[in-house]
Amino acid sequence: MKNTLTRGLTNLLPMVLSIWLFWSLFISLDGLGKLLLDIVGVKAAFVGAGFCLVAGLVFVAGLLFSVSPIAWVYGWIENQLMKFPLFKSVYGSIRDIASLMNRDGQPKTQKTVLVKQANGSFVVGFIMSDSAPQPLADALPEGDWVPVLFQLSYQIAGVTSLVKRDDLIFVDWSFEDAMRFNLTAGISNSKEA
Repeated sequence: MKNTLTRGLTNLLPMVLSIWLFWSLFISLDGLGKLLLDIVGVKAAFVGAGFCLVAGLVFVAGLLFSVSPIAWVYGWIENQLMKFPLFKSVYGSIRDIASLMNRDGQPKTQKTVLVKQANGSFVVGFIMSDSAPQPLADALPEGDWVPVLFQLSYQIAGVTSLVKRDDLIFVDWSFEDAMRFNLTAGISNSKEA
């Protein structure tokens, strides 16, 4: 009975939580859109009209940001707001996370690597950039240093270390599968892994 219950929970929980998360996001955005429609005095014609309005506004914003003057004005406003330390910290973090979703035209530099430890064991890491930032490269000893992220299990956080490229063992393993392996401490093994 315990195994059957565990098997049911293991299979249903991820699906139910994922559907709940996306449904909650839909309801929240639909409510925001309905609020905007109410402000201009328009009644929502159908369920999801608010969501469609928000999605449309985001699409139009994307089009507007492709126009140089609007992007310049937004950049200027962003630079002015970045003068406030608390805003800079919060906004910078959210912008960095959002930029992970938008990789248009940028090569995927994340490569899975193994790094040998002093005791002979290996740690799975990810090259996140092809080179270390210039201030760090200037401070490091001579060599080809790259930032490697060592993801911590069951956490979004990780530790970034600078490792010589010669000390890395490149692994033909997708970033997504390797990240899933690291996040779950190896419990989640995909078929590709």
